Amino acid sequence: MAATAKCSTYAAATWLVFATVLSASAQPGNQLSSKFGSPETAEQTLHRRALEAVIWLMPIVSVDAMRQAFFRDAGAKYGDVVWWSATDWKNQTVTPSASTRYIYFNFNTKDGPVVVDLPAATGAALLGTLFDAWQVPLLDVGPRGKDQGRGGKYLLLPPGYKHIVPAGYIPVPSQTYNGYGLLRAIPNTSPDDVAKAVALGKKLRLYPLSQAANPPEPRFIDMAGKLFDGIVRFDESFFASLVRMVSEEPVQTHDPALTAFLKNLRIEKGKQIKLNAQTLAALKPTLGEAKAQFRRAVADDLEELWPGSRWGLNAFKAPFTLEASGGAEARRQTHVPVATPRAKLGEASFDLVSVRDVQDQPLQGTNTYQLHVPANVSAQQFWDLTIYDRETRAFIRESPRVNLDSNGELQTNADGTVDIYFGSKAPTGKETNWMYTAADREWFAIFRFYGPREALLEKTWKLPDIEKIDAGTAGRLQ
Repeated sequence: MAATAKCSTYAAATWLVFATVLSASAQPGNQLSSKFGSPETAEQTLHRRALEAVIWLMPIVSVDAMRQAFFRDAGAKYGDVVWWSATDWKNQTVTPSASTRYIYFNFNTKDGPVVVDLPAATGAALLGTLFDAWQVPLLDVGPRGKDQGRGGKYLLLPPGYKHIVPAGYIPVPSQTYNGYGLLRAIPNTSPDDVAKAVALGKKLRLYPLSQAANPPEPRFIDMAGKLFDGIVRFDESFFASLVRMVSEEPVQTHDPALTAFLKNLRIEKGKQIKLNAQTLAALKPTLGEAKAQFRRAVADDLEELWPGSRWGLNAFKAPFTLEASGGAEARRQTHVPVATPRAKLGEASFDLVSVRDVQDQPLQGTNTYQLHVPANVSAQQFWDLTIYDRETRAFIRESPRVNLDSNGELQTNADGTVDIYFGSKAPTGKETNWMYTAADREWFAIFRFYGPREALLEKTWKLPDIEKIDAGTAGRLQ
């Protein structure tokens, strides 16, 4: 590395990782100087490339983080189903809704096709999506999916599957062996429908095609009140997850730059993989920067709904692209297991995100805030307000309450409006309308409209911004 002596130690280490990606020769310093103009520019380029690759890898690493929680925290195995009868902060996944009953499972088709036997929607519905290991949606299921609520046997096929699919199955081809399903158990409007939704969810079956003649009974593991930690850490565990997935998955030949990055980390399929301390230390700054980029993306990707409003739509997409072969761009979404598309009127939910207060300042856990929710919220079913740690995008740890919704016991003003408070301590007399924020953390909010009405989608109904107030103030904002 003598030819790059003018570069920093970090740039030299990053060059070692990314030599193949940049197609450099045995004299990297000379080639970099001629191609990029100066050692300083070379350092910036190398850092950017490393950063792009880490962000590119986020979806597959996140899938493994969730899978490890499935195995470790739930004590589950393939064929089991995890669900939440109730949700608190211990559900450490990305932006879950506490008002939704989730059903989650992992699958692996290495030993052959896997059947997802979905029951018909009767009195309630199961709807959601099946994903591959890169979090590419394979197929929607349920009333708005392939079966249109009639139920059906979905057959998950391994990469390159050439056999005939038996009659009566809906084929679901995939480029990866691993994947997961995320469903929501949706009750109807009557009070007893929650039980119907739970009962319907327990009719779900997940088993290898080889056992179709006598399917095993799955275990349904309720994680209510139990820690399920599927959050990606930007440390050595990031690469531990990456190593596992590379060992299990086929090589994606359409990702040459990514393959080169892994090769220079000595992560190659079929070979013993062990990252040394020097490589991990060299990549530590890159992991820190990637973490910061994801944190900023929560705010930067907001699409303003009302002019000047701090509430907006957020796709939570990765902020970078890498070029695949032929120069075509490919994008990867970050792990957002419960994100929903924009809803049709009266269906599903419509989600608004706020990361800043009315003064355009980040929402800080050390401050006290108030949100004045107008009367007649534009939702046919109910509304829900949930807050999250901005760094992890999960519930704030140790929070006594992760959401408030219109079905709960809220204090309502005489005119039908509701004032909600945020802070490390509850304002006196306003405990039922208070949400906890950790003093040392920034946070953000998601306001969900279940069954959005015309007034919201036509922007004639508006949600005010969150406003900072004095800690001793507890009253309606004027």
